[in-house]
Amino acid sequence: MKSARASIRTESSRLGLCESLKHTSCGPIHRLPTQCSLIPNYSLCPNTLFKTPLYEFHRAQGGKMVEFAGWSMPVQYKDSHINSHMHTRQHCSIFDVSHMLQTKVYGRDRVKFIESLIVGDIAELKDNQGTLSLFTNTKGGIMDDLIVTKTDQGYLYVVSNAGCADKDSAHMQARLQEFKAAGHDVDLEFMEESLIALQGPSMAQVLQKGVGDDLRKLTFMTSVLTPVFGIQGCRVTRCGYTGEDGVEISVPSGDVVSLTEKLLADSEVKLAGLGARDSLRLEAGLCLYGNDIDETTTPVEASLVWTIGKRRRQAQDFLGADIIVPQIKAKTQRKRVGLISTGPPVRQHTPILSSDGRVIGEVTSGCPSPCLKQNVAMGYVEAGFSKVGTSIQVEVRKKAVPAVVSKMPFVPTKYYMGQ
Repeated sequence: MKSARASIRTESSRLGLCESLKHTSCGPIHRLPTQCSLIPNYSLCPNTLFKTPLYEFHRAQGGKMVEFAGWSMPVQYKDSHINSHMHTRQHCSIFDVSHMLQTKVYGRDRVKFIESLIVGDIAELKDNQGTLSLFTNTKGGIMDDLIVTKTDQGYLYVVSNAGCADKDSAHMQARLQEFKAAGHDVDLEFMEESLIALQGPSMAQVLQKGVGDDLRKLTFMTSVLTPVFGIQGCRVTRCGYTGEDGVEISVPSGDVVSLTEKLLADSEVKLAGLGARDSLRLEAGLCLYGNDIDETTTPVEASLVWTIGKRRRQAQDFLGADIIVPQIKAKTQRKRVGLISTGPPVRQHTPILSSDGRVIGEVTSGCPSPCLKQNVAMGYVEAGFSKVGTSIQVEVRKKAVPAVVSKMPFVPTKYYMGQ
């Protein structure tokens, strides 16, 4: 395990990070930075927020920096949020996602280890194939969502959320000690690499110029180790958080600025920030941890049953299985749904009402859709109101506004499944 993680934790404690982050120029802190204190190879901003290796580059490019999960991150650049959103849908954009936690799981028992923590069937994956999965707790709640890739290099590659970094790493470390005490062969490495996402329909056109591998063979949720524009030690995974064709590139932190500059040399590519990332993921119907899913939400309530492997359901050998598996066959009291409305924007915590004005749920994410020119949202409603096409209402500024339950994604996804 990288010793840098321990040194960051020590420095964070010495500076009284939890208290100092309550009052910063970036606004109120909703997630205290103990979530980030284990991240390696990153430094503290002058106002004690963490910064990625691209921090100075963001500022030089006109990035407007805001607090996000204890990090100073760009919310947008010189282009407007809407222009940045549409550029990603029509061309491609670079997103800095280096704040996310990247982990390698080694050892003969690595698959058994990770499956003891998540709901996915990792054993069935082919080499260099990945899947979205969920950390769950004993009550069936979702501790975090993550992507696990079964590499052909003798390890599992795991990417999980920055806002849950301390929780996730502690969870994995506790289970690691249990596994080692039982004589299993497994170990963890919390990675120091940076992570950037190149997302949009022209991604392959741009990236193919810089890699030797034929990107037509790299399909959605597969991964490859390859030099990128001459930079060694990169892992390219075809995935993303926008609904577009895209990749995430894990790159040595000392080379991330150079790689970003090489990609931006193509006129198809622009930088994009958290604002566009949020509206893009919402149009794609993708959950944001802490908003749309959390430890009080089960995979069934969240409409994420597809993440639970068939073998895992039958074996019921994951945390919370005694609660989650029966819910698959029985009806839950509430369900995550998509909503479309017109008029004023629908935001998080907006009450969802039945046609007669009774509160039947709450919005967890919402924004005006740049592509659809209407409001899109997701939230939880009583199960009886979850059918697509059901007319409901949302309470905006103390007024009931008509809305309808909609299929997600709101905008069709364009993941590359091969030719």
